[in-house]
Amino acid sequence: MSGRRILDAGCGSGALFAALRARGAVVTGVDASAGMLEQARLRLGADADLRIGDLADPLPFPDDAFDDIVASLVLHYLRDWGPTLGELRRVLCPGGRLLVSVEHPFAIVLGQRMAGDETNYFRTRARTEEWTMGGQTAQLTFWDRPLHAMTEAFTAAGFRIDAVGEPSALPSARELFPDGYDEHTGMRFLGFLFFALHAD
Repeated sequence: MSGRRILDAGCGSGALFAALRARGAVVTGVDASAGMLEQARLRLGADADLRIGDLADPLPFPDDAFDDIVASLVLHYLRDWGPTLGELRRVLCPGGRLLVSVEHPFAIVLGQRMAGDETNYFRTRARTEEWTMGGQTAQLTFWDRPLHAMTEAFTAAGFRIDAVGEPSALPSARELFPDGYDEHTGMRFLGFLFFALHAD
């Protein structure tokens, strides 16, 4: 990764930014939350290239500005992926990669059914959850969509899908999360999908 220009789209508090920078990448982070960028600045230092910006809006970068883009667990906050993927494609140089992680759509539906909620897997739909962390409660809205809607959005934006991954937990997860470890399979389904996309 040494010298590669990487956009961390939805960088949050900067954990992925830090890991990429430690491997020699030239990283730029963008996030819609000023509070998250404050946390990122504490982690990364004053010289980190961090920008405030909503991924639903045009990005403040020229065409072909980045060799790679990572979008980790951020697209599910957007109702319409089309404009965002179009902008990511615009700022990505030809031959560049977009690496995306999202919640696994089947895991979401399975969890909802286990909770007694009925949902239509094939429809793009809003899901609101209440989360409490550090004594503060917030409501987060996610936009769930089926796998075919994801892949169609990627290809419509001009990306080629190189790989789709469904990772399982590492063996060390048993010690870290003993309650969530599946004794039958020896691994735990993490509930995420990873896409490696190529800009032709």
